[in-house]
Amino acid sequence: MTAPAGLPRRGDGTARPAGLPLPPARMPLVRDGRPLKRWRYVGVYGPEVMLCAAQVRIGPVPQAFWAVLDRRDGRLLDRTAFTPGLVAIGDGRLVIGGRGIEADLALRPAGEPMEIVSPHGGSYIWTRKDPVHAVGSVEVAGRRFALDAMGLIDASAGYHARHTAWRWSAGVGRATDGRTVAWNLVSGVHDLAAASERTVWADGAAHEVGPVGFPGDLAGVDFAEEGAALAFRAEAERARSDDLKLFASRYRQPFGTFAGSLPGGITLAEGYGVMEWHDVRW
Repeated sequence: MTAPAGLPRRGDGTARPAGLPLPPARMPLVRDGRPLKRWRYVGVYGPEVMLCAAQVRIGPVPQAFWAVLDRRDGRLLDRTAFTPGLVAIGDGRLVIGGRGIEADLALRPAGEPMEIVSPHGGSYIWTRKDPVHAVGSVEVAGRRFALDAMGLIDASAGYHARHTAWRWSAGVGRATDGRTVAWNLVSGVHDLAAASERTVWADGAAHEVGPVGFPGDLAGVDFAEEGAALAFRAEAERARSDDLKLFASRYRQPFGTFAGSLPGGITLAEGYGVMEWHDVRW
């Protein structure tokens, strides 16, 4: 199998590779011998509460999950279900409803969108990242939060290689010069030297950054070519391991705070977000 020509392609989504079905268009369930994988993840990262929620589908199998961290006492609550309906993401809104949680958040654009189509294995993969401002309420385990914080939507789909592994960081914060910042950094997918998904947003303007390194303990991110580095302090972790024979996944995503610098002369005054390690056979 040979990956489609003309990739990778990076942009705001207005100019796309010809002949490739991409969201929101319907994508075939199988292409180039690989099943379709797709997910939409929302992360909201603030000084009092951090939250993530996702809809996932691997071939015909649905999955959804959510996690909420109350930073006042370090308590992390989460749930994963292999049934639809737990999480709904769309039309600028995140709704979570189920045992122990009710959440309704408006997701307002807070930066330039970034879309990437990359070769992967013998086929292709797609992703779109959107910084957002999340406003609304979350009630979990009898605790109610009024949420007003920045975050990121990660929408992804494609025909990934049978074995795929990545390290990822997403976060938001404020620079010492007062600018709002957000970042999406990765190694393992959409990570070629140019036209990657690695992006830093400053006051909403998106800038691609160079290759990054992640230590094995997920203690930060190193921008080796650009003289910047982030240090990460974990506060709580969502972790899961599944082995369904045809599908197997090992996953860690700690929530916490960041200090240090981003490329472009950005020094963090405060930073909140996640690190992630995911190794999957699908």
